[in-house]
Amino acid sequence: MSEITVLGIFVADISFSGPKIPSIGETILGKKYNVGPGGKGCNQAIAIARLGGTINFISKIGKDAYGELALKTLEKNKISTENIIQDASQQTGVAGILVDQNTGKNAINVIVGAPNSLKISEIEKKISLIKSSKIFLTQLEVPKDVTLHCLKTAKESGCITILNPAPASEISKEFYNNIDFFTPNETEAEFYTGIKITNEQQAKQAANKLISLGIKKVIITLGEKGLLYSDGKEEIYLKASSVKAIDTTGAGDAFNGGLAYGISEAKSIKECLELANKVAGLSTTKLGAGDSMPYLEDLK
Repeated sequence: MSEITVLGIFVADISFSGPKIPSIGETILGKKYNVGPGGKGCNQAIAIARLGGTINFISKIGKDAYGELALKTLEKNKISTENIIQDASQQTGVAGILVDQNTGKNAINVIVGAPNSLKISEIEKKISLIKSSKIFLTQLEVPKDVTLHCLKTAKESGCITILNPAPASEISKEFYNNIDFFTPNETEAEFYTGIKITNEQQAKQAANKLISLGIKKVIITLGEKGLLYSDGKEEIYLKASSVKAIDTTGAGDAFNGGLAYGISEAKSIKECLELANKVAGLSTTKLGAGDSMPYLEDLK
């Protein structure tokens, strides 16, 4: 039985590092660029695999050079490629990432590509993987009907479900009823609650509002301010790991991967949060997304 199944996308990240993120109409001369693995689902799968978790990754790619990068990346990280649907009529996705070399902050445009065409009928062949998992983790980068179908299937099969609601977009009431852990960052939490989050108090208000929608456990990641966890009864606030961030791309994915791994190891919620926090912090000390996910020994 595989412990954790992740449904999500792979994209090739093309990141450009420069003295600032250019404003509209502005050209700047950057320092370096990098082509590497990305896509929230793939990053989260790599994070789990590198921590030593047993992982299935369900995705769809094209049959092209970036598709090859996807397969090579998964093999290198000891993640099975048998649950990857390849479609010659589709392009593998790409993301253009602009990174401010002084702060590590970024701006991203994702072209999803092949997974945009993912259908429930294609996923049906892989659904037994979800049913036999302990934990099901997904995001909002594949079509919502597919995501909801998988969340419902996971919940009916007794899985713990984690939805990382990124990129933020409208979801139905049915989604909320099938989510155990909801892991927005502060921008995404504002989208779902209408509460602008600049401090711990506002994060608490937002978490309470999300719980009132039917979600069981909420974790709002607050970037350099840390995170807030709430299940309506217990609240935990953790400060961010103190690291020198050079690229924050994929930090949220590192967090979600660390969280899923911690839960699969039956750690207490506080231990899970501390682990995920550490994994996220370490990921910001390296360039790139998938390639910056830390290994278990790095945590020591």
